[in-house]
Amino acid sequence: MEKTLDAKLAALKKDPTSRVFILADAKDADMAFGIASPGIAPDGRVRSLSEYRDQMREIVSQGLVDIMLMSASTSELLTIKERIFDSSSVTPAVRANDATDVHVIRGGRYPAVASRPFATTTLEHIQAGKSPCSNDERRVGANLGLYSVTFNNDLEYDLRTLERYKAFRLEAEEKHFRHFLEVFHPNVPANQHGLAPEEIPYFVNDHIARLLAGVPSSSRPLFLKIPYAGPRALEELCGYDSSLVVGVLGGSAGTTHDAFSLVYEAKRHGARVALFGRKIKAAEHELSFVEYLRLVADDQIKPVEAVKAYHARLQEMGIPSRRSLDQDLELTSTFANY
Repeated sequence: MEKTLDAKLAALKKDPTSRVFILADAKDADMAFGIASPGIAPDGRVRSLSEYRDQMREIVSQGLVDIMLMSASTSELLTIKERIFDSSSVTPAVRANDATDVHVIRGGRYPAVASRPFATTTLEHIQAGKSPCSNDERRVGANLGLYSVTFNNDLEYDLRTLERYKAFRLEAEEKHFRHFLEVFHPNVPANQHGLAPEEIPYFVNDHIARLLAGVPSSSRPLFLKIPYAGPRALEELCGYDSSLVVGVLGGSAGTTHDAFSLVYEAKRHGARVALFGRKIKAAEHELSFVEYLRLVADDQIKPVEAVKAYHARLQEMGIPSRRSLDQDLELTSTFANY
């Protein structure tokens, strides 16, 4: 079955001003948060990994997202063994590295220490579920990965990050593996990176432009994933190189209005991709949340109307909402300040 991701990327390559929009459900949290990864169930307990994977099956069956991002172990089950993507328009993807700034462990302090590059999985394990593997076996798994980098304005650590990404790109090109690039803001305290808050988005923009200047099209990421830091920084990056497809990450759960407005505002200022993990996972009803997120992304409904419609849907289904409608219509995320 044709994948909507491929169709939309082709449309953007032909016409960078196209209004198509790519949505990804980021269900790779088990490579970061440990036991807490699946989120909290309506009854207050932490969901099991099995329940988390059931949610992925439902989202893929619904077919409204373009990408399902998973851990390598989950992809082995859903992509290779169950083959749920064979008859779906959704593209399977796997987190290809898990640098130390995403090691969110109870009692740990790793996210506050300058990020070190690291990858638990391998391309063979993503593509084939085993290593070594033949070229034919590479076709049975996922062939798209997320690679994440964090720059902290520290020469030693940032150079190590760049070197590891270069090695990944060369291996990916050799093994015909596609990837998209996530660039986080610095993860160390401000007194360590030496950047004023207003400088950080432009620090990241310059890193991206400088990095990709040395990368030919055969090795470039399909698109970018960055924090949304307001219209000016996003428009600067999107306007710099029209061949770049820029996306935003969802960040913390926030309100429903936070989520819908992030997609709306990011698209208005040039983004054509959004990857939501916690915002979808925290929803009272994931399928309904994704349905209205899709409508906002496709210019079919405005954020406020989408929030109201989502609450009406919850009421029809007899599902209690975590917030009142008035509370859920509030904008609480940092991006709303821009």
